[in-house]
Amino acid sequence: MKKTNKKILLVEDDINFGNILKEYLGLNDYDITLAKNGIEGFEKFKKENFDLCILDVMMPYKDGFTLAKEIREENNLVPIFFLTAKNLKEDVLKGFKVGADDYMTKPFDSEVLLAKIKAILNRKNIVVEPVDDTFEFSFSDFRFNSKLRFIKYKDGESIKLSPKESQLLRLLVLNINDLLPREVALNKIWRDDNYFTSRSMDVYIAKLRKFLSADKKVQILNIHGEGFRLFTSN
Repeated sequence: MKKTNKKILLVEDDINFGNILKEYLGLNDYDITLAKNGIEGFEKFKKENFDLCILDVMMPYKDGFTLAKEIREENNLVPIFFLTAKNLKEDVLKGFKVGADDYMTKPFDSEVLLAKIKAILNRKNIVVEPVDDTFEFSFSDFRFNSKLRFIKYKDGESIKLSPKESQLLRLLVLNINDLLPREVALNKIWRDDNYFTSRSMDVYIAKLRKFLSADKKVQILNIHGEGFRLFTSN
């Protein structure tokens, strides 16, 4: 049986560099679709199924961070890889906050790029069995639907959650009043456990705390060195 090459969406506004990278990845058995800007990249993303997206950060019309957010709204699972000429910590953190799986600064070693792509695609192929299929929850005075991604306090307005916010809250609720180990959440949601994904999760925990602050009986406790605990006193 013929092996099906992994499909990669490459969005790069430097046409010469984009064509060289497309040819190089093609020689290494990847099926590459090249787009020259973020607008074209998103249109191509909506028309096909990709195994990985490689996005340049600095692009006209629509930058890589904006494109990544749009891709995440359509598909929360496809891996996203950023290429950038910048090496600022703030930009690296911003990339992970919008859902990046990895990041490389130009110029880069092409063999390292191939190794990173292979590692990301291998992580994607690991199937994590769900702990529970439940998606509707009630705790304290909150109602939470992880499939529709909303949370509601008493008779107030429903708050729409991002995909990662919903996934993280679901894990916390499934382990309510018990420990959710940090590495479990990182590997199930971010598919990796490193400094950057850990910092990204801390940002999402802070957002969830803000959503839950309407009820003083509900807290997300930080269990130092271990993880988090969604605590409710009733």
